[in-house]
Amino acid sequence: MSKRIAFLLLALVSVQAFGRDKQESWIQVTSPHFVVFCEGNEKQARHTANEFERMRLVFQTAFPKMHVDPSSPIVVIALKNAKDFRALEPEAYLAKGQIELAGLFLRAPDKNYVLLRMDAGGEHPYATVYHEYTHLLLSKVGDWFPLWLNEGLAEFYQNTDIHDKETILGQASADDILWLRQNRILPLSTLLTVDDKSPYYHEEHKGSIFYAESWALTHFIEVQDARNNTQKLQDYVVMVGNHVDSLTAATRVFGDLKQLQSALEKYIEQSTFYQFKLNGAVTVDDSTFKLNPVPITQVDAVRADFLAYNQREKDARVLLDQVLHDDPTNVLAHETLGYLEFRAGHLEEAQNYYQQAVKLDSQSFLANYYFALIAMRRGEQSDPEMDKQIESSLQHAIKLNPSFAPSYEGLALFYGMSGSNLPEAQRLITQAVQLDPSNLHFRTNAANILMRMQREDEAIRVLQVALKMAKTPDEVSEVATDLQMAQQAQQARKHNEEQARLFHDRMAAADASSDQTETVAAAAVSTSEEPVLKGPRHSVTGTIKNVHCSPPAIMDLQVESSNGAISMHSGNYYKITFTALGFTPQGDLNPCSDLEGAHAKVEYSSSTDSKINGLLTIEMHK
Repeated sequence: MSKRIAFLLLALVSVQAFGRDKQESWIQVTSPHFVVFCEGNEKQARHTANEFERMRLVFQTAFPKMHVDPSSPIVVIALKNAKDFRALEPEAYLAKGQIELAGLFLRAPDKNYVLLRMDAGGEHPYATVYHEYTHLLLSKVGDWFPLWLNEGLAEFYQNTDIHDKETILGQASADDILWLRQNRILPLSTLLTVDDKSPYYHEEHKGSIFYAESWALTHFIEVQDARNNTQKLQDYVVMVGNHVDSLTAATRVFGDLKQLQSALEKYIEQSTFYQFKLNGAVTVDDSTFKLNPVPITQVDAVRADFLAYNQREKDARVLLDQVLHDDPTNVLAHETLGYLEFRAGHLEEAQNYYQQAVKLDSQSFLANYYFALIAMRRGEQSDPEMDKQIESSLQHAIKLNPSFAPSYEGLALFYGMSGSNLPEAQRLITQAVQLDPSNLHFRTNAANILMRMQREDEAIRVLQVALKMAKTPDEVSEVATDLQMAQQAQQARKHNEEQARLFHDRMAAADASSDQTETVAAAAVSTSEEPVLKGPRHSVTGTIKNVHCSPPAIMDLQVESSNGAISMHSGNYYKITFTALGFTPQGDLNPCSDLEGAHAKVEYSSSTDSKINGLLTIEMHK
């Protein structure tokens, strides 16, 4: 890997990078699965898109059970040189002595970006394309996936040669082999625990060793699995996915790490390396590609959006100001500003930008989705007119991009919060889970909706599956808390059903005296019957006071706001939906002891008895 240029020059580039070049020419290629913005001519743009499409077919052939197409568009920004690349790459790589990148992959829940340098030469000129596409597919696995294996697999697949009748995978990298032979390799105890904050992932010299050794270990294990008809690499991944730390998992699957290191060192010194072959032609019909010249303002909008998602907010805003000065109706610029304000917690400003984007182009699924999401976050769904806009925007977002799971989740939560159409909410959240089975929050929200439908048994089953999927300690704690509350609600329901059965038994055995009957009936109402909530939903933000609980799960409280105090009641507080905005509560929530004095937004509804306000949801604020 080549040495970086001086930091002073980098600083100068960061200021001047987006100065308009009259000779700057951009082409947009829209292929079946990619959108490529290419700084160059039509031939270069078409060829870049073709290579991504061909690599996609290779993965589809090699892994027929893998879903290779993400729900959000894959946008490739192909740049002609290192200078333009540095103007967009992460700030962590801009300091002196950092590793020089030829490409990178950036993924957010709603975006997929690949940043690519077209001047990267070498033995495999499209290695960066294949490397970044491998990261795109591996990103679906989750952040828990070991970094050494993530990079090792990307290095393994980057040296792919696609020929007319066959594809060669896993060719050894001459540069990596030479580097490893000339330098001392890392102890496996270090390699296996490198994360994205480690200097081995950023600094030039250390990073070169990390990448090369990650490739070597991955290649070695892949070859051993192929020769011995084993699946140790897969077994290791499964074990790490089940919360076993990387070192322990490696020891259990691969054996003694010192022996493995010794075998790896011998492997690096051998004269020949195994490679894999896939038979069959990999052809792409590029006649379906759509090529269009792109105005420089739209290119700048794309670059600004990438900067925004790449945590370079200051640079993004400077460029966005320039775009909107030249093109005030640029839809993407409004979307990006909405995203920046949303990320900063400025919900009103974010909603205005997204609303403007929808007005400019109603075909933007992201603008429709985020407008509705922010309106829900701001509590505007209590306004009937806003309700219609939220529902319509989410429905339109689903229609525009049926593969984008968050839109289904958003509409499910909208129906769930209002309680207006719970069966449809349950259908929608199920669809979201099917589209993105690895998303833990979809599953916990599915359980919450089932709880609203009083289907505790099903909610518990959903959460039990989610608990097995949880990877981080925070995820495990969150799901375990939800599961505990669902189990408590299940127990409370069984208790109430038992109380009702006992009541009817007492009624059957009671004396026919009307006085006795009225006394028993009055007692039953206080313990078993829940008011029927049919009135409109309201919300109030204030301080919770005078919390009082009584068996089995009855709760009464007041919410004090600037408009006075409102009394509320729940016959079963396990049915209340509890959430937290802007912070994570410590430990399990005990509603009877932890709500007193809390600042919260509370939703309630009047019942057939207009004197009772029924508690529905409590959103606790920091």
